[in-house]
Amino acid sequence: MRRAKIGVSLDKTTLQKLDRLVVAEVFPNRSRAIESAVTEKLQRLDRTRLARECAKLDPDFEKALAEEGLSNDVIEWPEY
Repeated sequence: MRRAKIGVSLDKTTLQKLDRLVVAEVFPNRSRAIESAVTEKLQRLDRTRLARECAKLDPDFEKALAEEGLSNDVIEWPEY
């Protein structure tokens, strides 16, 4: 996959932590470390998207919608 170059500004403390990870060979270089962090964050946001969308729903409306027409259906249900 083609890669695009971008510029990133980091505060001194964050950059020092990043460099320690590179020195410890957790990542081969700064670019890979930042790419990994951004990728992980984007994946996490994708996984939580459903929860965020569900939080927007009105529980009372959803319950009413789910129960709509059930009272008529109950009469038609067979006895068990």
